[in-house]
Amino acid sequence: MHAVLLIATALGWAGDTGELRVLAPPRGSETPHGQRLYASLKREARAALDRRERRYEQVKTPEEVRRWQADRRAFFVRQIDGRVPASAPRAEKVGTLCGDGFHVEKLIYETRPHHHVTALLYLPEGARPPLPGVLIACGHSANGKAYEPYQRMGILLAKNGMAALCYDPIGQGERSQILGPGGKPLYDCVCEHTLVGIGSILLGINTAHYRVWDGIQSLQYLQSRADIDPRRIGCTGNSGGGTETSYLMALDDRIACAAPGCYLTTFRCLLDSSGPQDAEQNLAGQIAFGLDEADYVIMRAPRPTLICAATRDATFDIAGTWDIFRQAKRIYSRLGYPERVDLAEPDEPHGFTRPLREATARWMSRWLLGRDVLIVEPAFPAFTEEQVRCTPRGQVMFLPGEQSVMEFNRQRGAKLALQRQKLWAEMPRAEMLGRVRELIGVWPLSSVGAPRSCTVGKLRREGYCIAKKILTPDPETSLPALDFLPDRRSGEVYLYLHSAGKQADAGPGGPIEALVRQGHQVLAVDVRGIGEIECEHPREWYRALFGPNGREFFLAYLLGKSLVGLNTEDIWGCARFLAGDRSRAALPKVRLVATGKLGIAALHAAALEPELFASLTLRDKLPGWADVLAMPVPKEHLVNAVHGALGTYDLPDLIRMLPPGFLTGP
Repeated sequence: MHAVLLIATALGWAGDTGELRVLAPPRGSETPHGQRLYASLKREARAALDRRERRYEQVKTPEEVRRWQADRRAFFVRQIDGRVPASAPRAEKVGTLCGDGFHVEKLIYETRPHHHVTALLYLPEGARPPLPGVLIACGHSANGKAYEPYQRMGILLAKNGMAALCYDPIGQGERSQILGPGGKPLYDCVCEHTLVGIGSILLGINTAHYRVWDGIQSLQYLQSRADIDPRRIGCTGNSGGGTETSYLMALDDRIACAAPGCYLTTFRCLLDSSGPQDAEQNLAGQIAFGLDEADYVIMRAPRPTLICAATRDATFDIAGTWDIFRQAKRIYSRLGYPERVDLAEPDEPHGFTRPLREATARWMSRWLLGRDVLIVEPAFPAFTEEQVRCTPRGQVMFLPGEQSVMEFNRQRGAKLALQRQKLWAEMPRAEMLGRVRELIGVWPLSSVGAPRSCTVGKLRREGYCIAKKILTPDPETSLPALDFLPDRRSGEVYLYLHSAGKQADAGPGGPIEALVRQGHQVLAVDVRGIGEIECEHPREWYRALFGPNGREFFLAYLLGKSLVGLNTEDIWGCARFLAGDRSRAALPKVRLVATGKLGIAALHAAALEPELFASLTLRDKLPGWADVLAMPVPKEHLVNAVHGALGTYDLPDLIRMLPPGFLTGP
């Protein structure tokens, strides 16, 4: 029978999607079906943010502020593994550029063995060392440090008596980690950061781990120079560089003065507008824990911080920025230093615009030089990309022996494999499966009841009928289903999950009909994010590389949940529904069939609750998560990533937990 099913799938059977559609179009102001998962997660996020705000309002005394700071910093370090060696990297100067009143050192230094950073150090002419030093973190510019606004920031600081170190982040400038056949970057930086994030998430870290590591190592290099005053260090950056600045200033007390730009807004405003951003801007469980973006400023209080923003920023809502400023101002005031936090808001779009560069230079001058002066950016030329290039061929990956962050993920994964092997050999099976439950974030089965069912239509085919049903496991979730009922039921009960939707194998002569003609009942269901309830959102970069559920994945991730866990609970509920069908005297266990990416949720459902099922058929081979680490471009695996899974288990570990003969398929 399974051979018949596999051949049918290969032929690409598909039903009439119009005929097999279950859900009616939304009416009036109803939320479209493809946006309901995000809306449901957003309601949960709002409740968590409400809890955080209530706790924030109770922080009154300096002692309470310090506890708030310490708790959030400990969580932050834990989520990204923010431990960085205290030693400074050794840098090689590979060239010098001369400008009007300043010069630039072109640098290459290792932040890890065989892992290089390319950077530009802007130094003022005639200034007496030791100088203040400012770290400039690049935003999501393809050319990194060569992007003109970042050059202008460095030059403006140098022209006003301060050194400035601007370095390429991974995925940008000369540090693309994934190169195409011609040596050109294969993906833009937003996508590359998220591709790096897939393996990082499985390991229990984050793309931010690599970004923060490079930033702190760059800071340590800056401090190690004889011409830099290690006590007068600033940090600034815009957009993605604003994210990096926010992280660094919250983690590292050596940053005396900071100016994060065009990033800080509340999660409440972010989720209502552009939604979760790329991988390094989302930390596992941070909304559930109560770490909002205001806390990056609060964590460093009372050190001077200028929040740079833009009135017409279409990505980071200015209303949320003002909320953050107000929260931070109250904390700084309670510590006795209200003047040390401020907000710059030019009427500009998103970007490190001239008004923000001037505001940043004035802020750095005030707190690092002790000069409260009006700095205006004059007209001056920027350097060409060729002039600021540091490596011989324009990419660090061409340097001898260079290792990418993907390789570091693989090395970390190899160590965890040994750890997992020992765990599964020594720990009781029930305890290990309990850890799996915790990692994917599922409720106990006792709290997952059978969903309510509503039949909204019927179709008739020769020898069987199809009941169109809506299964409602909770008031916010509706799962469309097709219940295939043979005229003469004499066989098994199947729960059928197809990654392309319930209709994919439902056409006449298809794999589902083959089962039904043998007398089997088959329930084909769209679980959350699939088929008729596939997620819809305008951010095309999510869909192009990571499928339609990227936004929902990251919001669930911020809540400490996983899409694997949500779909696992959907599967349990559907199995409970089938087990509650009392139309027959004898009721066998449910046989579970899954294709494509839904195979991972199906495997979890069966391994964690084998008593619900008679068998599991996986119609496509599932790569282990360790195999995902080995992939050069693991683009299709984001939505099934589980934070920290590889510290406890891999998919083959779950397969070994299944009863003998239980699993069929490739």
